[in-house]
Amino acid sequence: MQSNTTQIKPSSIKGFRAQILHFPVASGSPKSDYVFFIDGLLVTRNDKIEFIGDYKTNINQYDNLDVHDYSGKLLLPGFIDSHMHFPQTEMLASFGEQLLDWLTDYTFPVENKFADTAYASAIADVFLRQLYRHGTTSAMVYSSVHKGATDALFQAAQQHNMLLMAGKVCMDRNCPPFLQDTAQSAQQDSADLINSWHGKGRSHYVITPRFAPTSTEAQLAALGELAQQYPSVFIQTHLSENHNEIAWVKSLYPERKHYLDVYNHYGLVRKGAIFGHGIHLEPDEWQCLAEKGASIAFCPTSNLFLGSGLFDLATAERQNIPVMLATDVGGGTSFSMLRTLGEAYKVCQLRGNQLDPMHGLYLMTQGAALGLGLEQQIGNLNPGTDADFIILDPLFDELSALRFKHHHTPQDLIFALSMLGDDRATVATYIAGKPVYQAPVAPR
Repeated sequence: MQSNTTQIKPSSIKGFRAQILHFPVASGSPKSDYVFFIDGLLVTRNDKIEFIGDYKTNINQYDNLDVHDYSGKLLLPGFIDSHMHFPQTEMLASFGEQLLDWLTDYTFPVENKFADTAYASAIADVFLRQLYRHGTTSAMVYSSVHKGATDALFQAAQQHNMLLMAGKVCMDRNCPPFLQDTAQSAQQDSADLINSWHGKGRSHYVITPRFAPTSTEAQLAALGELAQQYPSVFIQTHLSENHNEIAWVKSLYPERKHYLDVYNHYGLVRKGAIFGHGIHLEPDEWQCLAEKGASIAFCPTSNLFLGSGLFDLATAERQNIPVMLATDVGGGTSFSMLRTLGEAYKVCQLRGNQLDPMHGLYLMTQGAALGLGLEQQIGNLNPGTDADFIILDPLFDELSALRFKHHHTPQDLIFALSMLGDDRATVATYIAGKPVYQAPVAPR
């Protein structure tokens, strides 16, 4: 007789012992609203977090638990990078110009290579390896204009069950002919990619007009229709990064009252829309972002590198606009979210607004997840969330060992890591409970 019993796969349960730090809930005061275990235990079962707490008082509730002992190391939620350009991986650290010249001289020629899907696949692998070694476990990513390159990026991320948000760039004017699509092809290609990837595993699609100057009214209208048809997809584009860019937008869209109004007119400003930069905003633009529930990706390293300006974090937060940190590779100068946090601190210093290190950490973990509406999955270490986390070694070299010999608080630990740390501090990166990066062990 044939059995009706369903075969259940044995569960994989693992423990991790380390210092543990995270923000379990939404916070208006990250400086104090964190949980820290100096000797903590994190338990994962399959791809989810099952338990977090003090090690000594809780280890006995588990029999024969396989514990990875990272005592003295720091366990954090995986970092979330909210604005990146995967085709620009190879042009990182190209000699700086201001935004519009930089796009013409470097970005567009490099992105032409991504018409070759095999090339795009090879760079996608490099790109994701760089994320993992820097402790980034989720990212919102601009692909190139090529549909095949976007497929390649999603395919590479799915190999490690990574939560990836990405979209095909759409441009039908003011770019080289070899990178132009049309209003119709942008809408169709994006719709095809949504149907192929959005909600499949941990993949999320992002409608992606590069920025207003490279899209006609017809293309923005077509993408706005798509956003209305698929309300659960994300939207990403650029906003008020550079004074010349803003003047250009005004000349192209004279009937609109400001830069953001261009996007708003076509239905592209809503919750789930993430606008890169937002440095030079008018009062009405701040208000519109707040009313529509849209978010800003704060990209300090690229803002400094391209001479774009200093983002006003204090005003954004007074307006209750969600803000998240981002590297903006390759205008940004590092894949490291730790380095990005350090540069964000400096930007805020120049604006007379001190950024507490715990506040900065919040903007690349739980705060970012909340802005994306993904806090039930990523950004924290709460039981039931996906087991995306990283292990950092504060004593990663001689200088850091000297510096951390006298640290006393989690704030001090995070601040010094933001100034001294980079990928050398990453011991291991776990995505959905499985290691995707482990630092090589130095020979003794």
